[in-house]
Amino acid sequence: MRKSGLTYAVLLLAAMLVSSCSKRVQPTSVEAKDPVRHYFPILQGQKLELMFPVTNTGENPLVIHEIQTSCGCLVADRKSRIIVPPGRTQHIRLTYDSNKNVGAVEHTVWVYGNILPAGVLKLRFDVNVVPDAAYTRDYEELFREHSLKNGIVKELVDGKEAEKGYYVDGSYEDVRQ
Repeated sequence: MRKSGLTYAVLLLAAMLVSSCSKRVQPTSVEAKDPVRHYFPILQGQKLELMFPVTNTGENPLVIHEIQTSCGCLVADRKSRIIVPPGRTQHIRLTYDSNKNVGAVEHTVWVYGNILPAGVLKLRFDVNVVPDAAYTRDYEELFREHSLKNGIVKELVDGKEAEKGYYVDGSYEDVRQ
């Protein structure tokens, strides 16, 4: 009798665990403050810190399970999963690195979770990235900097040892005879 009671308790506990696993998070409504932003110009190489406040305006907890960005130059600073109780605000922090961009740049951030109506919140921003100089360096300037940095000035003057050809002096005889 004691063994069947223990078996019954284990089966009851397993049934409760399995039934509790099927609970789904209900969708909720959210509001982002200024989801489309236009930033003032920055110099190329500067980092831009972005912060988007997201408020859970629904009745269910907001569970953000993924944040995707449109470029590798835009990195989200976040934990693996963000849970926002109803009525509370969570800040989504992003860092934009402008090293590889010049000119007008527009990026999009997709926040995935139990968000009404489609499960995604779209955030956008644009910025004008200004080059660090009034001109763009041409090939000769870049090559000279590279050569000086790597110490290959001697090769530029003397040539490479392995690629030296031959030369002919001015006094030669006609070998056709």
